[in-house]
Amino acid sequence: MKHSLLVLLLGMLCLTGLSSCHDNCKQTITYRTTVPFNVSLEDLRKSVKSVPVTDLTSTGKIYVKGNYLFINELRKGIHIIDNTNTSSPVQVAFIQIPGNSDMAVYGNILYADSYLDFVAIDISNPTAVKEVGRVQGAFKNGQIDGIYWYFDTYRNTVVDYQWKTVIETREVDCDGQPNNYYWGNCPNCLYYDMAGAQIPVSGANNASLAGTAGSTARFAIDKNRLYAISQGDEMLLFNINSPNQPVMESSVKLGFGIETIFPYKDHLFVGTTTGLQIWNNLDPKKPYFVSRLEHARACDPVVVENDIAYVTLRSVNNFGRCGAAVANQLDVIDVSVLSNPVLKKSYEMENPYGLGIDKGKLFICEGNKGLKYFNASNPMDVKLLQQFKNIDAYDVIPLNNTLMLIGKDGLYQYDYSNTDNLKLISKIPVKSI
Repeated sequence: MKHSLLVLLLGMLCLTGLSSCHDNCKQTITYRTTVPFNVSLEDLRKSVKSVPVTDLTSTGKIYVKGNYLFINELRKGIHIIDNTNTSSPVQVAFIQIPGNSDMAVYGNILYADSYLDFVAIDISNPTAVKEVGRVQGAFKNGQIDGIYWYFDTYRNTVVDYQWKTVIETREVDCDGQPNNYYWGNCPNCLYYDMAGAQIPVSGANNASLAGTAGSTARFAIDKNRLYAISQGDEMLLFNINSPNQPVMESSVKLGFGIETIFPYKDHLFVGTTTGLQIWNNLDPKKPYFVSRLEHARACDPVVVENDIAYVTLRSVNNFGRCGAAVANQLDVIDVSVLSNPVLKKSYEMENPYGLGIDKGKLFICEGNKGLKYFNASNPMDVKLLQQFKNIDAYDVIPLNNTLMLIGKDGLYQYDYSNTDNLKLISKIPVKSI
């Protein structure tokens, strides 16, 4: 009887919390979870440097300056390729730039975003680049080209939302889960150090100095100013009169869904998810709104030639941001009167991304549907000449009879000197990792 009362009393003490019967009970568990990518500002701001040449493992934006091509790998940095011999391009350097998604070149200075910062890099010697200027905190947050990041002021870090499942093993209470801030609270975050290892959870216009960007670019250089489309609704203006020391002068509100920028005749053509905007930048310090041509929600890179703007509309992109309210198409817009752009004709497309135009030769990337080459000498009667279906094409730069195309599986170059026939010159493939 006394023994039974003792057992009952101990049980009641456990239930009422007056005694912790399992204080010392521990177990080791192994489980799947996701971890966040975290970059401290200290690491971020000392990480720009040349590293040994690496294979292309993914592709992003493309840029041309002189005999050099620049291809960025989202979040990682920029490949520099010597393209003096287009039939045999040579990779000469890789610039490590954490959080990079876009770029532009002016003289020997490469400008790039690095998460929240805008960075100027001297590339006179591509194998030993030097950071020469940095505008800290120029970009407030990012949801661009698949990157989604924000600045955590409490921890003084950039948090980049990438999804990666990991296996973790740790000791926990017998009846509990791991006591971890990120357990269930940030299921889609990743943290890495700058080496890529996971951190455990605990004046006058000098156009010849600038290069050439593709149609999906967010950076444009004109009249010693660099215009940068930021996340949200802004265009940032950087004064590069002293190229080594860019200064952010101001910002201009553009509205919702801004995506791309293309300079043409003292104007900036801005592609947005809801329409084409035209801004006058005759005074480079004070661009002002001129007009817009609205369309249903879609992604829309733009290029301009001979007062005709060519805009591709895509109903949905890789990240689902463009909506599905419009057919996939090419719009031909008369911008001879910049205050009154007029849609002249639309052509059905399959899955259009970036595009390029050179002397009536029109090239349109159709994503996983390949590359299309058109005769657009008469914009009202654009004719398909060729289609290459075996590539996943993202953007192009046509220049001096060489078409440089960036696709999911690498860099392609074509000779288009023959009006009726594109000829493949070379390819640098993406290597699987």
